[in-house]
Amino acid sequence: MEQNVIDASGLLAISTRLQRLSDQIRKDGLMIYKAFGIDFQPKWFPVLYTLHKKSIMSVVSLSEEIGYAHPSTISLLKELEKEKLIRSTKDKTDTRKRLVELTDKGKELLSTMEPVWEVIVKATAEITNTENNLMKAINEVEATLKEKSFLHRAEGYIGK
Repeated sequence: MEQNVIDASGLLAISTRLQRLSDQIRKDGLMIYKAFGIDFQPKWFPVLYTLHKKSIMSVVSLSEEIGYAHPSTISLLKELEKEKLIRSTKDKTDTRKRLVELTDKGKELLSTMEPVWEVIVKATAEITNTENNLMKAINEVEATLKEKSFLHRAEGYIGK
C-alpha cells in the first residue's frame, strides 16, 4: 500500500501526524464516554481533571499546570462555566486574580467519569505499549524541548 504524502514526508509533517493521532484519540474518547452515557467533551479533560485533583486554583496557575496558553485556558473556562461545571470568584487577597473550582455538577460529572478512566487507561496502554512506547517518547521529547525549544534548535541551522 502506498503512503500518503503526509506520511511519506517524515519529520516535516510530525506536527500534522501528532494532531491526526490526537484527533483520533479524542474522537474515540468521546465515543467511549457516550457508550457509558456520559455527555463530555474530551477537550474539557485537562481543566476538570486538574481541578478534581487540586480543588481551587487561579486561572494563571491552572493555565501553567495544564500547559495551555492563557487565552486557550480562558476559552475553556468560559465554556465550562456556561455548562455550570466550574465557577469562578475573585481572590479575596488580590481582586485581579480569578479563582476557579468545580461546582457540585462538575464534581458529580467527574464521579461518573472515574470508572471510565480505568477503561481508558487500559485501552490506551494497549495502543501505546509498542516497541517505542509512545508515553516514554512523549516524555523524552517534552524534556528535550524544555532544555532547548524547537525554534532555537532550528535557528542553529538557518544560513548553514
